[in-house]
Amino acid sequence: MSKTVTTATANAVGTAPATAAGTTAAAAPPEPPPFLLTAPQGGAARTLLSYAAALPLPSPDARLLALVIAIRAARTGIGNITGMDLRALRLTDSAEAVAALRGLGWQVPGPLLDGEPDIPVPVTVPGLTDGPERPLPFGKFMRSRVSGWTARTLNSKPVKKTAPVMRLAALFVAAHTSPELNGTVPDELPEACRAVLPDLLGRGFLAELAGDRYRLDPGVRHLAGQLPHPDDQGEPAVVPSQRAAAWPEVGPDEWVKWKADATPALRRHAEAVEHCAVCALPVERVATAFAATRPSVPAPRSVRAAYETWQEKHPDRGPLAARFTVAFRAEHGHGPSYTQLCAGLGWKLSRNVRTLVVEQLLAEGWLTDTAPVPWTLRPGKAAQAAGIALPAPR
Repeated sequence: MSKTVTTATANAVGTAPATAAGTTAAAAPPEPPPFLLTAPQGGAARTLLSYAAALPLPSPDARLLALVIAIRAARTGIGNITGMDLRALRLTDSAEAVAALRGLGWQVPGPLLDGEPDIPVPVTVPGLTDGPERPLPFGKFMRSRVSGWTARTLNSKPVKKTAPVMRLAALFVAAHTSPELNGTVPDELPEACRAVLPDLLGRGFLAELAGDRYRLDPGVRHLAGQLPHPDDQGEPAVVPSQRAAAWPEVGPDEWVKWKADATPALRRHAEAVEHCAVCALPVERVATAFAATRPSVPAPRSVRAAYETWQEKHPDRGPLAARFTVAFRAEHGHGPSYTQLCAGLGWKLSRNVRTLVVEQLLAEGWLTDTAPVPWTLRPGKAAQAAGIALPAPR
């Protein structure tokens, strides 16, 4: 009897088919799903969570409902929600949660609880109306992406059918996770959520949990907020003493004096970065970037070699970088830093290589900036020739 095994038979019993040379063809590993959020969008998600965490609400139910309504109301101060949306949140006591929001002055119409379940009900949220001081200053695209991420996280398989407190905790830990899935429990995490972190580990939303450090499970990798973390294997974290030696930190008094001496246009730009709620950067970092003088050091040979290897794998780096600066400016009102540009495009590079990448993009004309002013990257002449440009001023 012949012992030949056909491809169909091999596949049926789970045996990999043989190639013509008689070797077994190894199946390529599946590509991981793309992140739902870019790094700047992850920052916006954390801004939303900070807003919800700061509300004086009595329960995770009320906080989860507030968060869902707030992201819908972020741009206009009015968010639409249906009775079906409310039921989909599976709150322990919907009426109590609605009453808590009304206690904060949120205008929640009665039909949300007892009206037609598929008819949108507009909820007015005080303080979210358009203006320079609004706490969620998101553009249309940013708001949409964060809203979609919120829904996908709440409905992810490990937590979909769990209590509101666990789904709320899942939002916080996902948003504070790095591209390499490392995270540190944020200080603003509500205590009720902190108590259920071991349950997130047990349900497979987290892969590891040790004290305040954790790792997101690879099965929900796409939900990560891409917040850089010291445990990542890319560039090591810079300790304060190293940062001070490389770039002397500017103190509050020096920062005030620098702004007073700056031209009106430069001061407006600096304050746009300083007060950008999406970036939410430490003031001392912004002050130091604008007011300190950083020495220019030529890239060593090892850095140039690393750049040459990297650029061969990224032939489309110029158009991608230029388009990113356009989208970034639309959301932030200022250009990205070198770090924000590379992180937003998923380019995991050391600090020296990252600097060389952007310098080359500037030299090639894909980007331009107003050196030495930081956060001014925008499309250069090569990008404009390719049709990539900032919108014309109105």
